[in-house]
Amino acid sequence: MDWTQFLMFAGVGLLAQLVDGALGMAYGVVSNSVLLAMGLPPAVASATVHTAEVFTTGVSGGAHAFFGNVDWKTFRRLAIPGVIGGIIGAWFLASVPGDALKPFVYVYLLILGIVVLVRAAGRVVSHHRVKHKGVVGFFAGLLDAIGGGGWGPIATSTLLARGGAVRHTIGTVNAAEFVVTIAISSTLIAHLGVQHWPIVLGLLTGGVIAAPLAAWLVKHLPPRYVMTAVGCLIVGISLYQLSTYLFR
Repeated sequence: MDWTQFLMFAGVGLLAQLVDGALGMAYGVVSNSVLLAMGLPPAVASATVHTAEVFTTGVSGGAHAFFGNVDWKTFRRLAIPGVIGGIIGAWFLASVPGDALKPFVYVYLLILGIVVLVRAAGRVVSHHRVKHKGVVGFFAGLLDAIGGGGWGPIATSTLLARGGAVRHTIGTVNAAEFVVTIAISSTLIAHLGVQHWPIVLGLLTGGVIAAPLAAWLVKHLPPRYVMTAVGCLIVGISLYQLSTYLFR
């Protein structure tokens, strides 16, 4: 065990899960970005992050359920198609590099981030909530597997941008992510095995510690502040990733 590496990634996992549990996104994006910066191939990075996420999303989903943040009807509509999309995306990633899709994903997220910020400012963008949540779940699971992260940004952003309640949207998306992550992780492990155990253990240790606190924050923070933070996070990540892709 490389304890220095373990402690470093425990810190990464703690901060990533604190953001993810409170805002409904970013654990996979943050963790995967660090692993890619270290030079790991996309498929290996995604497998490593999703293995750790099995544990962090389980604790996070359980905490959100305990605090009453989960809409179980929406949970089913997101989780089942999300599992299907995740398995397809994981199989595709294990066979073909998914980097070519990333700029399109980040452009989509940038638009959604702006919409969320407009809603947080008090302006109504749409009076119609998402009717086909299964479609959102399918593509969120698909892109999460391919990009090593993306379930939260896509599912949470889409539902919030179309008028979803902040607390229940974030709680439900986090709970459904547990089921989707198991499907993605199992598929990738079947193809690639599990590597870099100190990183996996560090990410999941920090994430498990932070998950209950993050779920408590969702219940008590004012919705407008949470939405503003969500919008800023999405826009920031999207702009950074697009600039990195365009000027590499």
